[in-house]
Amino acid sequence: MRKMTDDNLRAAFAGESQAHMRYLIFAEKAEDEGFPNVARLFRAIAYAEQVHATNHFKTLGDLGASSKNLEAAIGGESFEVEEMYPAYSAVAQLQEEKGAQRSIRYALEAEKIHAAMYQKAKQAVDSGKDAEIGQIYICGVCGYTGEGEPPERCPICGAPRDKFKLFN
Repeated sequence: MRKMTDDNLRAAFAGESQAHMRYLIFAEKAEDEGFPNVARLFRAIAYAEQVHATNHFKTLGDLGASSKNLEAAIGGESFEVEEMYPAYSAVAQLQEEKGAQRSIRYALEAEKIHAAMYQKAKQAVDSGKDAEIGQIYICGVCGYTGEGEPPERCPICGAPRDKFKLFN
């Protein structure tokens, strides 16, 4: 693919991906405010944005076999842990942005776990096996991720157990 088209599709993928998430967040807010039909509209269009992003991603040729995809995920999580979030945290601290510091710390701590989980999965896939993964739980406040039974309180943000979402 020629450079300008590649650049355009990558920008479109980023934009569609952000729109997808933005609309899901808007849907939660509309639901909280008692507008279920507006929430449904946001969710439906978020799905359309996901379709667009998926089409762009596949056209770019970035979708590989599971081992390659896990390697890419490990690389992304490692970059966030080792470079991106430490740099962002330093700026937020320098500028005394407490909310940003908290959000960045939550993400940084969760990304460390994600990288390790992906690494474990990649080892299994590379040996021709599916990863042995139990129930996964995610803290809905900070994104802390674990396997098995969720703790009484989140070790990152202190949220109670009922804030965890389970993935069986």
